[in-house]
Amino acid sequence: MRFLLYNIRYGAGIGRQFHFPFPFSGYLKKTENQLDRIADFIRGQRPDIVGLVEVDTGSFRCNGDSQVATIAGPLCHRQVFRSKYGLDSLAGRLPLLSQQANAVMTNRDILGRTFHYLNHGMKRLVIEVRLPEVTVFLVHLALKYRPRQHQLLDLAAIVAQAQGPVVVAGDFNVFRGAGELDGFMAATGLISANPHGLPSHPSRSPHRQLDFILHSPALRSLGFQAPQIPYSDHVPLIWDFEALDQDCRVAA
Repeated sequence: MRFLLYNIRYGAGIGRQFHFPFPFSGYLKKTENQLDRIADFIRGQRPDIVGLVEVDTGSFRCNGDSQVATIAGPLCHRQVFRSKYGLDSLAGRLPLLSQQANAVMTNRDILGRTFHYLNHGMKRLVIEVRLPEVTVFLVHLALKYRPRQHQLLDLAAIVAQAQGPVVVAGDFNVFRGAGELDGFMAATGLISANPHGLPSHPSRSPHRQLDFILHSPALRSLGFQAPQIPYSDHVPLIWDFEALDQDCRVAA
């Protein structure tokens, strides 16, 4: 199976045009052209599961169309998405911010889905999608260190309730380094699909590892890539894996 994780920055792009005519003005521009590039790249990878961070579900930037549907449609993927802000938050009620979401797409059967909300930070959503082979958790954690550490404690408790092998993936925003995740990984028993610590940010010259795919030992890693694709400020992560049974054999 192939898992693709990508923070697409709402298709807003990068570089000088993103900051013209004023800083971060790219967030207010139309996104069709950049989204087409992102969608073409994702389709070309033929993923079985896609985790999208920072995806627009229908604001004026994409003319009211869902970027999730635009990407998922040609892949014939099922979609699970939700605004990344808490249901009771001000951001979740504002016209543009309410369309800023995270999403899981897959060609597998979806056995169940749950939307969890962490107790700290502004970005609180955890998407849980239960598939026949694995349960996927998609996250986008806080920018500030202290709320992020509280979120990791909450996340560990959520993951502990899952049955069978899990994948926890997303933009963890660990600006102090991957060591921020040591306690979380020890508590959950998860390991990184990126054993060499390939960086994911910024895409033009990656030197920070902000995006992670963490998984249960019962999932066997077959390969990992972090291609330097300049369509977002993050590069995508691509992980090939297979599920093992309790006797460490490849599951049928």
